[in-house]
Amino acid sequence: MKYVILCVLVYLLSVYPPSGATANSGNSLNITEARLNEHMLRLYEEIDFGPGKEVSREVFGKAYRGFVNLKNAGRLSSETNILSICDFSRSSTDYRLWIIDLDRKKILYHTYVAHGQKSGEEFATSFSNQLNSHQSSLGFYVTGETYDGKHGLSMRLHGMDNGYNSAALDRGIVVHGAEYVCNNFVNEHNRLGRSWGCPAVDATLSAEIIETIKDSTCLFIYYPDKKYLASSFWLNKKPESLPDYQPFRMQPIAAAVIRQPESEKVYITRDSFQKQQQTLPVSERAVRIQ
Repeated sequence: MKYVILCVLVYLLSVYPPSGATANSGNSLNITEARLNEHMLRLYEEIDFGPGKEVSREVFGKAYRGFVNLKNAGRLSSETNILSICDFSRSSTDYRLWIIDLDRKKILYHTYVAHGQKSGEEFATSFSNQLNSHQSSLGFYVTGETYDGKHGLSMRLHGMDNGYNSAALDRGIVVHGAEYVCNNFVNEHNRLGRSWGCPAVDATLSAEIIETIKDSTCLFIYYPDKKYLASSFWLNKKPESLPDYQPFRMQPIAAAVIRQPESEKVYITRDSFQKQQQTLPVSERAVRIQ
């Protein structure tokens, strides 16, 4: 009888798994907070920000968590892994926009970005999702299509955080270039110029930035607003899986390979390289040279 009951329980668990359980397939895992944090920290350490140019680890961690959740939800492009971060806790005189290629662990752009006129002077302190507020909106965005507007090439944004930036399309919140986003304006006014709520960028860079991040990549506008941080769905949802790419530890092994004669070089596929690396301790793993 006990055997029969056990068989029935096993069957029921296979058909009706416990709440929150997920099947393991591919890289879809039951992700723990510790595993997510380890993955994020390793990735953060391997990104070459440059001395003194890092986005803070805390802000990157929040941006990356939302990125992973949006990726799992199918909201982001499957062709690229680009994460853009605006840190509006920083002065507008600082470079506070980072555009990061997560696959290549590379900073594509680190530059100025404007906040809204009614959000503050040098610093942004007030935010809104209301039409005609002329304030910036916090949260996660998915980049949209481009168009030619009064500021030239511009790009629409889809706000993903209900109540915080969900009115972005109706408000006309877009990425565009502006002449007031530049060193000369900062030197003259001791602050950056301001928009009507758009994350405006340097007009000399705007076209290439827009072409880089258009069509369903992730943009995160951060400010340490306690209400937002506590209630954002994408920040507080537990990720169900991690992206396909995996961070690699930096080790100085490339020189030995480069010095080999062409006839003696061995080329391996990405998959076989990953399998090879997974057999080694983390401290002995190599960076995959692009």
